[in-house]
Amino acid sequence: ASVSACCLLCYCLEDMAAHVGASRTPQEVMEHYVSMYIHGNLGKACIPDTIPNRVTDHTCPSGGPLSPSLTTPLPPLDISVAEQQQLGYMPLRDDYEIEYDQDAETLISGLSVNYDDDDVEIELKRAHVDMYVRKLKERQRRKNIARDYNLVPAFLGKDKKDKEKAPKRKITKEEKELRLKLRPLYQFMSCKEFEDFFENMHKERILRAKIRELQRYRRNGITKMEESAEYEAARHKREKRKENKNIASSKRGKEEGKEGEFAAIENLPGFELLSDREKVLCSSLNLSPARYVTVKTIIIKDHLQKRQGIPSKSRLPSYLDKVLKKRILNFLTESGWISRDAS
Repeated sequence: ASVSACCLLCYCLEDMAAHVGASRTPQEVMEHYVSMYIHGNLGKACIPDTIPNRVTDHTCPSGGPLSPSLTTPLPPLDISVAEQQQLGYMPLRDDYEIEYDQDAETLISGLSVNYDDDDVEIELKRAHVDMYVRKLKERQRRKNIARDYNLVPAFLGKDKKDKEKAPKRKITKEEKELRLKLRPLYQFMSCKEFEDFFENMHKERILRAKIRELQRYRRNGITKMEESAEYEAARHKREKRKENKNIASSKRGKEEGKEGEFAAIENLPGFELLSDREKVLCSSLNLSPARYVTVKTIIIKDHLQKRQGIPSKSRLPSYLDKVLKKRILNFLTESGWISRDAS
């Protein structure tokens, strides 16, 4: 159509040049017409400066209901052939062997347009096509999310190498847990928007901590930053002295506890003959070391005589009641001095 219009214009210019006279060429005729009628006073009065465009572009903006970006294939992934086989990825089509909602094509695979279809059948087929388009959009949306958040390199283990090359701010354990909690937001935000959102949350925590610190300074009467440095140094010294004092008191308490644990029996005769466990036993039973040694000797002697078949005729001291006897027998049994049958 454009070629025909150009040919028609050339014929018109030649006819006009022949009508004016042989002294004018078609080019001169065109320049005279443009200068006098289009750019001249007549053109300024009749032709507006801007011609409004009354055609609405329904494919914009990007991401709208009719936008081609919803189903436009993304650039192919830059991965090796072995990795393509591992993923089942076809780079020329930007498709996978197993896509999201793999059976989506069954909605339209059996559809056909017939001239004898009634209105209900036509609307039903349109509904099937609409359902299929929605599934394609959802499939493409998931691909866009995977591409935006680099999920494919993460699956292949390439993201670890990139992190080693470009180290960023060290993320604490609390921030990692928060990032896991915010994962559902990935589908509603781009990667850059989410990273900006996360960094802003980190800045907010820092600012809140700084505000609490400044409020603490104000409560302590500090109004200048120079004074805050002196206050922090003094506070650090106070905490250090308090910590050292607590450590010293705990050590002294342990030593006093060890010494005071056997204060009731350590000066009694026979204390040096007892083991540490026997000292604890005598101290808990409030039994003197000499009496304990006597009872221990009688019990072990009777035990040996019973093992040899000799009947024991020894009598336990009168100060040994049933509770003390049972505690001492259990202790000697656990220590291996006598067998459980004897006890």
